[in-house]
Amino acid sequence: MEKETHKFAWIFSFSLIFVITMVVWYAFFGYAIIRPHFKSVREGLFGQAQAEPVVLDIKSAEEAYDAILNKSSREFIGNYTLDESFLSWFASKYGVETLKGIASYSELSDPDIWFEHSGSSIHVLWYNYCQETGYNLQSFKNTYTRQANSEYETVLDFTGDFSLADGTGVGEFYKANVNNDISEFFSPQLLNEMRSADILTMNNETTYTTRGEALPGKPFTFRSNPMYASQLEVLGCDVAGLANNHVYDFGEIGLLDTLDTLDANNIPRIGAGRNIDEADDAVYYIINGRKIAIVAATQIERFYNYTKEATETTPGVLKTKEASKYAAAIQEAKSKSDYVICFVHWGTEGKNIQENDQKGLANIYIEAGADAIIGGHTHCLQGIEVKEDVPVFYSLGNFYFTELGSMPADYDTAIAQLVIKKDGTIESKLIPCRFSNGYIQMLTDGEDYQRILRDVASYSEGVYINNEGYITSY
Repeated sequence: MEKETHKFAWIFSFSLIFVITMVVWYAFFGYAIIRPHFKSVREGLFGQAQAEPVVLDIKSAEEAYDAILNKSSREFIGNYTLDESFLSWFASKYGVETLKGIASYSELSDPDIWFEHSGSSIHVLWYNYCQETGYNLQSFKNTYTRQANSEYETVLDFTGDFSLADGTGVGEFYKANVNNDISEFFSPQLLNEMRSADILTMNNETTYTTRGEALPGKPFTFRSNPMYASQLEVLGCDVAGLANNHVYDFGEIGLLDTLDTLDANNIPRIGAGRNIDEADDAVYYIINGRKIAIVAATQIERFYNYTKEATETTPGVLKTKEASKYAAAIQEAKSKSDYVICFVHWGTEGKNIQENDQKGLANIYIEAGADAIIGGHTHCLQGIEVKEDVPVFYSLGNFYFTELGSMPADYDTAIAQLVIKKDGTIESKLIPCRFSNGYIQMLTDGEDYQRILRDVASYSEGVYINNEGYITSY
């Protein structure tokens, strides 16, 4: 027994000495020897490590001009026709040293370099240059500048369906209870959220007209008094989405009146127009040194043709049942901006689970350049997915809306929030809300708040929604 004990003690002592010796050897010699081999294996498996950019010694403004004008990729200069006039303007605004810093990169291919050195992207710089020089001003229609609430982030909020249509439960409730002020029906916290967002986009699911006839055979048609369009501004709406299946309910004249009404109220609109060029236009916001595009289309109606698609000569909506036109609009917006947000009407009414056609279209939009996708139409909340780092909110359902002549039963809804951080990343969040008997409130805690988060999480794929509504993929 004593021999066995002695034997194990000797083995233990030898092992301990060996381990200590190896640790000491690795600390002094092994790290330098082994790490390069490990690095080469890792790079072989996962690709080359990101190399530090090579920086050149640019000694003068002339050298900086030469480098940028002759060595830049098309992507780096935003596909714009940069010349010495632009670079001279840039140097006068930001200083020659800043220009030299930009030109000092041996490869001028990453457009983020402009933002890193000046605080503005190449798209914003080009806009500012053209505004100050008067050059090519016609190319900036539907472009607005906005001062953000914070220099560190840009907050974009999105809602589902909104309507105060005649003969509907919410429309009649609005007319009967207030003197043209819908804010009476929105909780103070919700109003503050909507009004304080840097950009708020709402799906306007009605016409604003007193003319025209309801489309024959269509089960539900919505018409609102043109005066009610002002309530969008009361709520803080910056962009009205018109790519839906009710903006054409009273025919061509009803759509044209709606366009004129929103224009008279200075509310930018997307997804419908007097012709296809107008319908597929994005709206652009320049904010915090970056340019953001929002572009809309509707997949609905899939099986009918009440809502007309815009053509070169006739008014209508931009449709995406067949995705090529919308994909082209996304690509066009991407060529002019840093971010493209898709605002799309799709899916099947009453279905909480997103369907394969929605998923397939989302893939096409992402390939075309979408940085986020916000969906609606289903009258109920659907799930969320993050595809290739692109957040996809499949449907926000009804916001303040009903198809029926009576007040709808209580329902869940939400605001989709995107936050573009100063480093360029996008943070996404779901803000639960609840409609009840004509009133709508934003939820921050309690049983309904937790239930909505759980429900949407159960409809979702590959994402985690934490107790504050923030969304991460896994």
